[in-house]
Amino acid sequence: MATAHTTKAKTHFFENNDLRQVLHADATHGDGSFTKTKVAFTIGSGSRSVETLCKLLEAGGTCGRIDLTWNSLAYHRQSLANLQEAMKKTRRLCAVMLDCLGREIMVNRDVAQDNDGTHREPDATTIVAGSTVVLTTDTSQAFSASLFPISYPGLPAMVEPGDNLFVGRYLVSGADASSLYMRVEAADETSITCTALSGAVLSGLLTVFHTERSSEGLANKQNDLPLLTAYDREAVASLAADFDVDFLSLSYCRDAEDVESARAFLSSVGSGHTKVLAKCETRQSLFAFKQLVRAADGIIISRGNLGLDVPPEKMAMIQKSMISTCVVLNKPVLITRVVDTMIDTPRPTRAEATDIANAVLDGADGFLLGAETYRGKYALETVRTVCAIAREAEAAFDHAAHFDHLVDEGGRLAAEGEAHASRVDMMRNLSGASLASEAAGWGAGGGGGGAPSVPRSQSVLSGGSGGAARLSKLEAIASSAVRAADKVRAAMIIVVTQTGRAAGLVAKYRPAMPIMTLVVPYLKREGLRWRLEGRSSARQALLTSGLMPVLAAPTPSAGESLLEEAVVLAVRQGMLAPEDHVVTVSRTGVGEYMIKIVSVNEFGSGIKHIRPKSLLTILRGQGQNVPDEEEGEEGEQRESGEGVAIGAAPAPGPQYRPELSRGSSILLGTGNESLVLHTPAGPAPSRTRSGANGHA
Repeated sequence: MATAHTTKAKTHFFENNDLRQVLHADATHGDGSFTKTKVAFTIGSGSRSVETLCKLLEAGGTCGRIDLTWNSLAYHRQSLANLQEAMKKTRRLCAVMLDCLGREIMVNRDVAQDNDGTHREPDATTIVAGSTVVLTTDTSQAFSASLFPISYPGLPAMVEPGDNLFVGRYLVSGADASSLYMRVEAADETSITCTALSGAVLSGLLTVFHTERSSEGLANKQNDLPLLTAYDREAVASLAADFDVDFLSLSYCRDAEDVESARAFLSSVGSGHTKVLAKCETRQSLFAFKQLVRAADGIIISRGNLGLDVPPEKMAMIQKSMISTCVVLNKPVLITRVVDTMIDTPRPTRAEATDIANAVLDGADGFLLGAETYRGKYALETVRTVCAIAREAEAAFDHAAHFDHLVDEGGRLAAEGEAHASRVDMMRNLSGASLASEAAGWGAGGGGGGAPSVPRSQSVLSGGSGGAARLSKLEAIASSAVRAADKVRAAMIIVVTQTGRAAGLVAKYRPAMPIMTLVVPYLKREGLRWRLEGRSSARQALLTSGLMPVLAAPTPSAGESLLEEAVVLAVRQGMLAPEDHVVTVSRTGVGEYMIKIVSVNEFGSGIKHIRPKSLLTILRGQGQNVPDEEEGEEGEQRESGEGVAIGAAPAPGPQYRPELSRGSSILLGTGNESLVLHTPAGPAPSRTRSGANGHA
């Protein structure tokens, strides 16, 4: 009997399949409204001034990227100083990302430098299709249309006749006039002779990319290159000493070993708090993708180079699989190269707009803009456009399906050991052909057709079916908070945290409402010194979808007064209104967490508690299937000194499985205090199923 298959595709996202509703303007989706999706922008000539940076932050930019590949260290230092000034003027938090040169191979050309450290772009050079081009490791030779001096002396030993090389302007798409494709004809110890397969007009900083011939057995051109160049190390150490650096992006990251090497370097220069983002640019990063995701703090899908290294017909499924793995393992994932045309035009193509929306619907946390803001003519319009498209997609996101999918499949992947790695690795089977063979299929023929599907008995993410997934205690708290917010139709979830981990787990379940991440600074001891921690945690939340970090004043305890201040801030920002419900998550002790439901008072100046009887009225008024107290199942509610606990006493056996928008009696309670949903320490409780942008 054939195996049943299913896909995650939906026929539509609208009630009654009526597309007319998308034509109506939504006042809540205008410029300046909260966008869950994050946007990292590269700071360069098109976005470097304080005035422009202020506008980018107000438009929805959440992370400023410094690309060490181009321009001098003095130039980047001034860019970071301008970003700091913009944050002060706008009173908005913005994360800082340093993107290293790493294993990039460059074409050496004479470059002039202005007084401010800006590199002047050399004149354009025209290459005619069919002409002969020689790449040489002799850097004393002058660049010309027929001779390219290259920065890596080991490249001739890596290529063979018949290989493909790509030379293009840094940050180009590979599908424009600045893209040169060549076939290797011969190679010796110091040179590579090629035939130009396409014509090109080469300008600016030129890079070389060598596409692999086979799969994981072949070491590609980055293998002999260092993860961080000497300049990378000098620049990171220097900039991190004077500025807050939140993320280090590793170009051409291959595996978990690269990530650990970068962490060791960061610790050696006193930047152990800086998080490491693995930039996936070649097929080699896919062969042990799950292990790479586990090791890194986030993933950047660099579609420019990755799209050159894999067949174009395979790229969509590879991207979707990468996003899915990151979502389940709770690591932020960013997509690059989404609006290349906006470098020169104020409006994206229809394909680009659809690409952005589909990535949001797939679960991407955000987008990384490169040339669009680095040298583009419409940096501000680009950020506004990406945010506007993302907001529309967020409104159509199926939160309940995402929640159910993570509960069914995600917990198992997050908790499973490496014994099951082969079943959930990026290289697992899809439509009878593994992604390893798909990624290696460039020029190797292929076959098959039709939409790829996933066997029902072996989900791409789960590694197989067979019961509900086990969640960690903190993740059980996070999923319960999302479930509670859904049931009372809360307008916001507030997570009080020090490290941001709890807020990240809440965001993993993609609730429909914003998540205010209230970061409370704390003192951390380093030898004989003490350091105030918290600012970096707040900024680092700016790459996770749905989080709105707010940095609180240092306080010995996160009490009700702090919560009231957060609610009042949200009211002032227009994110909460009087009588709105708010779900809060906070820590009450070591290993103890509490979920509380409160409401904004009628004046919008504070909070008021919800008595359990009032909560029942609220739930019934919203159509929830809530039975009378005497009809509640035994063990479903429990009173404590803090309120009403969710679920039965901790016990081994069936796993905890929360749900969204289903009839349930779990929110019943009779305490006199505000309703507190408290999950005790120990194994996650079980229950019987009763139904199917930041500020400083």
